[in-house]
Amino acid sequence: MAKDEIALVKTPHKRMTYTVEQIQEFQACADPVTGPMYFMDHFFYIQHPTRGRMLYHPFDYQKRLIETYHNYRFSISMMPRQTGKSTSAAGYLLWYAMFIPDSTILVAAHKYTGSQEIMQRIRYAYESVPDHIRAGAVDYNKGSLTFDNGSRIVSATTTENTGRGMSISLLYADEFAFVRPTIATEFWTSISPTLATGGKAIITSTPNSDEDQFALLWKGANRCVDDYGNPTEVGQNGFRAYRSFWNEHPDRDEAWAQQQRAALGTDRFRREMDCEFIIADETLIAPAKLLDLEARQPEYKTGEVRWFRKPVKDRIYCVALDPSLGTGGDPAAIQVFEADTTEQIAEWRHNRTDIPTQIRILNNIIQHIYDITGDDKTIYYTIENNTIGEAALISIAEYGEENIKGYFLSEPGAGTRRFRQGFNTTAKPKLAACAKFKNLLESGKMTIHSASLISETKTFVAAGTSYAAKIGETDDLVMATLLVVRMLTVLKDYHKDLEDRMRDHGEPMVEPLPFVMTMG
Repeated sequence: MAKDEIALVKTPHKRMTYTVEQIQEFQACADPVTGPMYFMDHFFYIQHPTRGRMLYHPFDYQKRLIETYHNYRFSISMMPRQTGKSTSAAGYLLWYAMFIPDSTILVAAHKYTGSQEIMQRIRYAYESVPDHIRAGAVDYNKGSLTFDNGSRIVSATTTENTGRGMSISLLYADEFAFVRPTIATEFWTSISPTLATGGKAIITSTPNSDEDQFALLWKGANRCVDDYGNPTEVGQNGFRAYRSFWNEHPDRDEAWAQQQRAALGTDRFRREMDCEFIIADETLIAPAKLLDLEARQPEYKTGEVRWFRKPVKDRIYCVALDPSLGTGGDPAAIQVFEADTTEQIAEWRHNRTDIPTQIRILNNIIQHIYDITGDDKTIYYTIENNTIGEAALISIAEYGEENIKGYFLSEPGAGTRRFRQGFNTTAKPKLAACAKFKNLLESGKMTIHSASLISETKTFVAAGTSYAAKIGETDDLVMATLLVVRMLTVLKDYHKDLEDRMRDHGEPMVEPLPFVMTMG
């Protein structure tokens, strides 16, 4: 039936006379097994970007996708950009609403425009469906549709409270990997109980970070073995994983891929087309390097300090404290690196430890190194002295600097500025430390072991003219590491065996600048 022969919206509860053929078509659409595919192959119209209005005939990989949507209660799909995942979802959601009465379908997208785009596809398709197939529309709005069979489709931006309190029959979460990590975690925690009574969930996305909620669900969906090691259809978290590849699209070949790599860049192509977990934000550390970072478990602990390797004699150690108030907000963090190998050997972090206790923990770490090495002349420590760092300096003075082994490494005073122990982090030295950290890590000269530090590097992104934690994330472990980098930059001029490790390729030799060390 031509589009101009039907009204855009069917009147609810409309009495109709059906032909035998129309009844057969309706029955085919309503079939609980083959209905979705029949409906989409015969009555689902889309707006193609170059061909205009056309009937949707799914490619083979899209057929498998729709079957996954339909046959599994929970499904998670990782697909390249522009391969029809949202279009296929729009058709399936429309079918579900019209042929599964009294359903509540929630469309959640990482942006408002994303949810509205899906709703627009649903509305466009609905307006093209003949009256003998489609349900009548009771409410027909930009953000929601309600049908006379009791079903409704509601769209929303994904937030911590999206869907809370709703009795959801079917959740569709689009581009879930690009929802802010803290929001995605809270959203999934909030929405899961509403699905526990029998609701379905469809999650689709191209990948982003390998640690976000989408990645966690994807990894769980791919662990397809039971407690006895037997293979299962769904993962241990109950999700069925679906994966497609860019070359499954009949219009895409290697020539197309080469053109896209040139246009997008290698990292973006690998993320958006090859579906690799490469972070989309402009991270300080190159995305490809972030993929290669592997955490290791601590070898042992002293209190809450995690030791990845035991200190050894005749090595130089740098210990840096990034202090905090300890009131439950930003955590305090201590990083310990072996300067000779630029390897992380220990780490501590806590958000409810007061400043005097932070200083005692700093001393305990230094004492542990001294007890093993027996040499306090190869141990250097420092703190960030910005703002609350003043309280840490006072606490060190009260504790007694002479009671702490090793050298308290500080930047010198400048001009008439009053000298303060420790390192002051302003924009210029922070950016220089970021550049050096980037070079050391990407060149393989620096080794980090902490899962928490690796996680923070993945959310340490460009912010104006500098770098900081992505909104909702923390960077205290990174900032403590940057303090270590600044310590190493100073020490390389006085320990010649550190010079080659710390110097960038082609960096000219310069005379050392003065700095201040005080001996405990």
